[in-house]
Amino acid sequence: MNDRTLSRPEKWILTGIPVLFAIGSGIHSLYRLLHENFLVGLFAPVNESIWEHSKMVILPVILWWLLYEKIHGRQYDIERKRWYAGALTALLVSLAAMPAIYYFYTSAFGAELLWVDILILLAALSLGQLLGFHIYRRSGGLPPGLVIAAFAAILFLFALFTVAPPHLPLFQDSMTGGYGIPGAG
Repeated sequence: MNDRTLSRPEKWILTGIPVLFAIGSGIHSLYRLLHENFLVGLFAPVNESIWEHSKMVILPVILWWLLYEKIHGRQYDIERKRWYAGALTALLVSLAAMPAIYYFYTSAFGAELLWVDILILLAALSLGQLLGFHIYRRSGGLPPGLVIAAFAAILFLFALFTVAPPHLPLFQDSMTGGYGIPGAG
């Protein structure tokens, strides 16, 4: 891929990989840093479950794509349907990749290592952004309203399952054995 062939929006998508990794990493401890604020806990990890760690992807990816389109959409003549399809793809792929990679490596190697967990966030975001880029370039797109509704549903589900999580391994805190916000349920 030649850098000269990339449009500004395409460069933005790819620039998102390291930036979203940094932002997502920062979100990891936000709940504790803000004195376990309930509202923050709806959007930032409240425990060490893989479900809660997936929150490090959600808001950064959604905002990365939506804000750029709102600020620069007309300036760079972004095709909205394709952009929104790329955004949804980036989010869904990142969200699916995190538990898939985590469970593969912990099952295959019988180990859980902090540095690997950190790399999983980078790998998940990279896969999401790269596939979002591909969809933006090649797809026919999706109606923006549909994508916004999907984003809202995903945010709602993550908030709901933080307060009332199913008692399944995906939702279980690997450190305490608890689920969701401590004391919320």
